[in-house]
Amino acid sequence: MKILITGGAGFIGSNLADRLLSAGHDIVVVDNFNDYYDVSLKEKNVCANLNNPHYKLYRVDICDQDAISRVFSDNDISVVVHLAARAGVRPSLENPVAYVETNILGTVNVLEQMKLHNIKKLVFASSSSVYGNCRAEKFSEDLKVTEPISPYAATKSACEQIIYTYHHLYNINAVCLRFFTVYGPRQRPDLAIRKFVEKIESGVPIDMYGDGSTRRDYTYIDDIISGICAAIKYDKTGYEIINLGGGEPITLKRMIETIEKVLGKSAIINKQPMQPGDVDKTVCDWKKANNLLGYIPQTTFEQGIKKFKEWKNENI
Repeated sequence: MKILITGGAGFIGSNLADRLLSAGHDIVVVDNFNDYYDVSLKEKNVCANLNNPHYKLYRVDICDQDAISRVFSDNDISVVVHLAARAGVRPSLENPVAYVETNILGTVNVLEQMKLHNIKKLVFASSSSVYGNCRAEKFSEDLKVTEPISPYAATKSACEQIIYTYHHLYNINAVCLRFFTVYGPRQRPDLAIRKFVEKIESGVPIDMYGDGSTRRDYTYIDDIISGICAAIKYDKTGYEIINLGGGEPITLKRMIETIEKVLGKSAIINKQPMQPGDVDKTVCDWKKANNLLGYIPQTTFEQGIKKFKEWKNENI
């Protein structure tokens, strides 16, 4: 099977490409290698596969309609895994127009090519941020997500609805996966766990926003990749929104304490006020993922931090 991965040079996309190649699939990757973070990190993510005859890389932007059209015309694609997006809640407050252009218009460009080339299977990377400051004890897919508190979250929610429209009109079968705070090898340098590990190891102060009580449902990369692979195979219904999370919300304070324990070194903490756009908690209800995809998160938070530290020591 030939699978297109948009954003395939990034953190999640490159790990997914490796897994799917090892499973015998042909992989087409689209990535614009933008400078949101150090481009050399993405180059490292893809370098091992560049000479693989089952791997093809296109350095193009999903907003470039002509370039994306050529990718679809040149390849007999069976499944699209759409991960490409402008990431980050806080940066979206600074440049919302760019987030709308890439995340929404770019997604429409991909959907239009799927329509034109009669490609019937899409897996889309949504986000737990669509739940906003939800007060529910657990975030389940049937909750209303009409109050996003960042432009990034709003674009992800809008994409879920646009994808449903294309499913309804053109019979594109889609699984929208709401990822809950993914971490692990190849994690972006702007994300908290990588920043904290690097700074604590170096004796540099870390910024702690709020009083440390905010909670995140951290999900190890291997579990996310397993969920995506299961979603690629899923064919029972035409459109689904499914949470993928770790199932164990971790407070910011506990996250720091766990990193300290794994590193054997204390953090220097610089307390900061809560940031606009940040949610108080994310708590994943993954029952639906289990029922439809057979998804069960395998990696505890401490295990994940240990694995990330091992990867970092070998690769950075």
